[in-house]
Amino acid sequence: MPLADKQRCHSEDAQRPRNPSGRTVGAKTSEERFLAPTSSGLGMTAAGMALLILLLVLSGCAAKKAADPGTVTFLIETMPANLDPRIGTDAQSQRLHSLLFSALLERDAQMNLRGDLAERWESPGPLTYVFHLRRGVRFHDGRPLTSADVKFTFDTILSGAVKTPKRGAFRMVSAVEAPDADTVIFRLREPFASFLWNLARPSVGIVPAGAAADFAQQPVGTGPFRFISARQDEEVVLEHNADYFGRTPAIAQVRFRIVPDAIVRALELRKGTADLALNSLAPDMLPVLARQPDLQVTEQPGTIYSYVAFNLDDPALAHRTVRQALAYATDRQALVTYLLRGQARLADGLLPPNHWAYEPNVPHYTYDPARAEQLLDAAGYPRAAGGGMRLKLTLKSSTEELTRLLGAVLQEQWRRVGVDLELRPLELATLLDDARRGNFQMYTLRWVGANNDPDIFEFVFHSRKIPPADGANRGHYRNARLDALLDLARVEADRERRKRLYSEVQRIVAEDLPYLNLWYSDNICVHRRRIAQVELTPSGDYDFLGHIVLR
Repeated sequence: MPLADKQRCHSEDAQRPRNPSGRTVGAKTSEERFLAPTSSGLGMTAAGMALLILLLVLSGCAAKKAADPGTVTFLIETMPANLDPRIGTDAQSQRLHSLLFSALLERDAQMNLRGDLAERWESPGPLTYVFHLRRGVRFHDGRPLTSADVKFTFDTILSGAVKTPKRGAFRMVSAVEAPDADTVIFRLREPFASFLWNLARPSVGIVPAGAAADFAQQPVGTGPFRFISARQDEEVVLEHNADYFGRTPAIAQVRFRIVPDAIVRALELRKGTADLALNSLAPDMLPVLARQPDLQVTEQPGTIYSYVAFNLDDPALAHRTVRQALAYATDRQALVTYLLRGQARLADGLLPPNHWAYEPNVPHYTYDPARAEQLLDAAGYPRAAGGGMRLKLTLKSSTEELTRLLGAVLQEQWRRVGVDLELRPLELATLLDDARRGNFQMYTLRWVGANNDPDIFEFVFHSRKIPPADGANRGHYRNARLDALLDLARVEADRERRKRLYSEVQRIVAEDLPYLNLWYSDNICVHRRRIAQVELTPSGDYDFLGHIVLR
């Protein structure tokens, strides 16, 4: 996976390995896109209106056809930063890693782990994990994969031979052993329940032993696609791996073209010079594109989680009743219906409903402005004389247009219950710096990927994770009972007992509301109708490319 937040621990834009202290390593975040309501109540941004006009102008033009019918042209926003799977942590790098490389493990739609390069594994004790590799797996250059490659991959991370933020995810590893060609043993210094998650694709893909310092320029893996070429800020080209140990992709090539502008991406799809875009178009563009006879929109529930964070050191927001009042004052369903065009599901916590540890029986906050006013009265914030404002709050966001417009909608909704909301859009680097320093009353971002592991609760809510400590508890939330539960869950190997611990964690967090939960965004793929069997994954990765067929 993983809201573009350029720092590593907020709004993850891909699945991220986590270290023993709960830190999400190498996270890249990106801002959610929102639409402002018009007077008619429907969302339409200036960008969406411009796109609509342009598409109408071009509607009489003949569409250009792809030169190679066996190639899929996939439009992405940014160039992958590093195609070495030991190093790259940005969204595009991680998603391409998953196509080029295999890992010891992979995850299913419910975030259960299963074998990838490992046929099976066992843990004879909390400090030892033994993996038995598939036989007959070969790298793209024909070399056979053995345990020596796995050991080399992790030894170079642990020793610092490659400079990578992923090193922190494996600080608990004391040794990696390869007793024979088909067996790998990890020795840990301390128990860590999320250790296996760190081994799942695309957290760390396995590279061939002896991979040189310039490995990212010509990466060689064992995944379903192999690397052909890359041109900086222009494209990355992959082709299918006919010797893949799993299901061989039906398409010959994928050309990832870097197109930063959303309107240009939409126009390329309309003209037929591109085949596919995933989660990179504003909601108001989709109805226009869906009316094009050669285009189709495929939608699937996703796990990307949007939220508003509270600073609990603030005198007003320190009151749980004030935070609950703001939740009741927020018409999230209207936001999803009109601004996101229904392309999201309301969230009651960080974990998505498809997750094995998801707890549905938590407090829910439906839109209830009368209840919000009662709670504000109880918290000691009565209406000013003549029905005026009760208190003033400030929300920080990025300068991205649609995120700022979300703030404008919240400003209108909260004013109805007597809360005067000041909006402060900032450049993303400034916003993230303010968040780390606790210089905010509220801010809005989203988590991508990191919320697929329940260990995220420790990272963002444990009291020892308050910056400048190694964590993301930027709102300075403190709850001794929650800390104790998270300490137990961190080392609990039995999943059912771990699930019960996290169920109580989710109930506590939903009651205390250190975050105002917004929604989980859907995954939206716009593609040419010649592409069939588009089966998106909840995390929004690119693995579906291995299963599509061309008609």
